[in-house]
Order: sequence, then C-alpha cells, then structure tokens
Amino acid sequence: MFDLAESPRHLRLPHPSITPILRYSTPSHVNLSFPEDLPVSRRRDDIRAAMDRHVVVIVCGDTGSGKTTQLPKIALELGRGANGRRIGCTQPRRIAATSVAARVAEELQVPLGREVGYQIRFEDKTDKAATRVKFMTDGVLLAETRKDPDLRQYDTIIVDEAHERSLNIDFILGYLHRTLAKRRDLKVVISSATLDAGAFSEFFGGAPVVEVEGRTFPVTDLYQPPLDDYESLAEQVCRAFESLGE
Repeated sequence: MFDLAESPRHLRLPHPSITPILRYSTPSHVNLSFPEDLPVSRRRDDIRAAMDRHVVVIVCGDTGSGKTTQLPKIALELGRGANGRRIGCTQPRRIAATSVAARVAEELQVPLGREVGYQIRFEDKTDKAATRVKFMTDGVLLAETRKDPDLRQYDTIIVDEAHERSLNIDFILGYLHRTLAKRRDLKVVISSATLDAGAFSEFFGGAPVVEVEGRTFPVTDLYQPPLDDYESLAEQVCRAFESLGE
C-alpha cells in the first residue's frame, strides 16, 4: 500500500495562508438544510471554516455521525460544485455510492440523477450539465484520471471511508497529493471513522483535523431463561425471536 509517511519531498502543497478563498452563490433550487440530530451538523461551522481556508481538511467521526451525507452539502453551502465543476465523493463500494446519492438527493429535494447523481461500473446516473454532486466508487475516480489527469471536472473531492486504507484509497490519496501541487483551486476533504488522523494530516502538510463526536443509543438487555432443562439452544433462540416480535 501507499506509505503516507513517504510524502514526496519535492512537492509542496499550497500553504493555507495564501490559498485564495473563492466564494460562489449557492444554487437556490436545492434545499440546504442540516438535520440537528446529526453530530456533524453541530460542527458544521467549524468544518465550513476549515474548508474555506484550507486546501485539505480531515474530518474524523464515528460511523453514524453524518459525515457521508452532510459533507457534500457543506461543500455546496460554500458554493463548491459551481461554474461547470462538480463535487466528487468517493465510496469504497457500489451499494454505498448509489444509496448515499439517493439519500442526499432526497434531503436536497431534487431528483436523483440531476443535481445529485452517481456513477458506478456499467452505470452512470448523472446529468452532464446539471449534476453538482457526484458519488462514485474510488475505482471510477481512478479510471477518470486517464482522460482527465488533473481532475478538472471537479473543484472538490471528498474521500470517504479513508480509514479502510485499501489500495485504491491509498492510490487516490497519493494522486491527490500530486494533483494539488498543480490545482490550487481544488479542495480535498478526507473523511475517516478513526481518530488516528495524524498520518493523513502529516502527509498533506499539516492539514487541519476536525473531530466529530459519535452518537449513542440506549441498549436494553433482556434475559430469557430456558423453559426447562430439556429445551435446546435452537429452540430457545427461536422463542427469543418470537418474543421480540410480540
């Protein structure tokens, strides 16, 4: 896998203090609302400020904190995905790319395949003129580098599930590191479910890390003793499921 500790020394990312802050008008036909019950919504101002001022931002938060669905919306709020370019969101699996795209389209109250779409192998549900947020597998993004080596169709790339550190994800991180040296207008957001973000931050020149708390849910322990000494474990498990449905 790509060793994040071996950052090419001859490449220099644009320093955050000299990164131009680009502001665009947010599309008025999308419903930009953020569910208050999601932990990431409570850190929205911090994430937005970090994305506005830095080239690369790392967002760490437990599964269920809302990173996957809300980060593209925060990018839209900043005016990204405008002027003919898109917000690209990578997912390790096809089912995640399609289902998350449907969820974000529903939250924005737009039809899937218009302002929000997805592309997986053998299926492209995007609109060339209208799509502003595109979900895709990491393999699709890698394939696009052959025809678009500088990723000019995107002004923002969100790499989700970066903690999985698959070969594709590591290759994308290394490729983005090199691309940022040429694309000063490109923003990169790395989303991870682990708090060990030091390697990501160091690799991208001390990129800021925004930590998002997870959500907890009440758990009730139910104990079911056997009816008698002769009831088998399989019978007891079946009885337990039946009691839960009552």
